[in-house]
Amino acid sequence: KMSYYKPTIVFALLCGMNGKYHMNVDAFTITPKIHIPIVSSTSHHTSGHQSIAVNRIPTPTLLQMSSGKDQEDDDDEIERLRAMAAKLRAEAATLEADKAQQMADAAEKAFRQFDTNQDGEISLAELKAGLEKVLKTELSDQRVKDLMEEFDASGDGALQLDEFVGVDRFRNKLEEFSREEKRMASEAKQMALREQEVAQLLEAKAEILNDKAPTNQDKILSILPYLFPLMDGLQYGRFLLGAEGAEANPFVVILALLYALYRSVPFSGFIAFFVLNFLGGNPSINRLIRYNMQQAIFLDIALFFPGLLSGLIGLTAGSAGFQFPAIVTQLSTDAIFVSLLAVLGYCTASSLLGITPNKIPIVSPAVDDRMPTVDMFDIDAEGRITPRPREEDEDRKDDKKN
Repeated sequence: KMSYYKPTIVFALLCGMNGKYHMNVDAFTITPKIHIPIVSSTSHHTSGHQSIAVNRIPTPTLLQMSSGKDQEDDDDEIERLRAMAAKLRAEAATLEADKAQQMADAAEKAFRQFDTNQDGEISLAELKAGLEKVLKTELSDQRVKDLMEEFDASGDGALQLDEFVGVDRFRNKLEEFSREEKRMASEAKQMALREQEVAQLLEAKAEILNDKAPTNQDKILSILPYLFPLMDGLQYGRFLLGAEGAEANPFVVILALLYALYRSVPFSGFIAFFVLNFLGGNPSINRLIRYNMQQAIFLDIALFFPGLLSGLIGLTAGSAGFQFPAIVTQLSTDAIFVSLLAVLGYCTASSLLGITPNKIPIVSPAVDDRMPTVDMFDIDAEGRITPRPREEDEDRKDDKKN
C-alpha cells in the first residue's frame, strides 16, 4: 500500500478544486516542505489506477475557530501575568512593612538606651553622651545643639520617641554638618586669601602714594607752601605794615626781608606756582605737604579776585565821577589782608598738629577733588601704575557718600 501523504501531494492540492482527483503519484517529483492541516483522508485502488481522496483546504470557519482559541490562550496568559505581578507587589509591601517595623524597633531600642533617666525624652546632655558612646568620638556642644534643633520638631529642647530617628540618621546628619563646615571653612580661607591680596595691593599702593601720618619734619615742611600766597598778599597789608612804628615789629621785619628776597627773583610768582604744582603731584611726598601745596596755589589764585573786583569798582566809580574816600580803600585792603592772615594762621596751626586743613570754604573742596587717592589707580601684574577711568572714580565717591 503506497503512502499517499507524501509532501508531493501538496502541489496537487494547491492546483485542484474541491472534489476528488485520480492522479498518478509517481508523475510528481517535487518535494516542497509545505504543511497544510488535513482534516481527513481516504485512499482506494481502481482498476490499474491509484485513486486518492484529497482533503479540502481548511475553510474560513475553521480559521476563525483556530483564531478564537489562540485569543483565549493569550487572555489566559495575560491574566496569569497580572496575578503574578499582584503577588509580587504584595510580597514587596510585606517586606517593606517588615523592614519599617524592624527600623522602628531598632529606633525604640536605641531611644531607651539614650534615655538614661527613663523620663520618656532625650535631653541635650543625654543625646551628646549617647552619640559619643555609640559613635566613639567626641562631639562639641554646638554640634549636638545643631543636631537637636534639626530633629526637635516640637521645639521643646528634647527628643521624644516619635522624633528619634535612629543612630544612622544622626550619623548622616553629623557627616552633613561636617561637610558644610568644611565648605564654609574653604570659602572663609578663599575669602581670607582675597582679603590678603587686597591688603597687599593697598600696601603696595600706600608705598607708592604716601598717605601715612606725617612726621614732625613733614609737619614743618607742610607750612612752607603758604609763604607763596603770603608774599602775593602783602600788597593788601601795605597800610597795616607801613604804619608808624611797624618797623620795630620783628614780624614785620621778617616779612619785609622775605618779600625783598621773593621779588628779587624774576618771575618769582610763576616759578613758585609751577614748582608747587609739580611737587604737589609727586605721590612719594607726604599727603599733608602735597595738600598744602595745592591749597597754597588755590589761595594765591583767590587773591586775584579781590584786586580785580576793587579795580572794576574803582573804574566804574571814576567813570561816573565818584571818588571813594581813602578810608574805604584802606579798610577794604586791611580786611582782605587780615582775612588772609587768619586763613594762613588756621592752615599753619592745623598742619603743625598733623591735621589736614580742609575746612576753608570753596577752596578746600576744590583741593580735595585734585588730591590723588589709592582708589584712583591700580597696580598691574608687572608692578606698573595704571590710572582708573574717571567715571569709575566718581562712582566710588558716590558709593562712599551713600
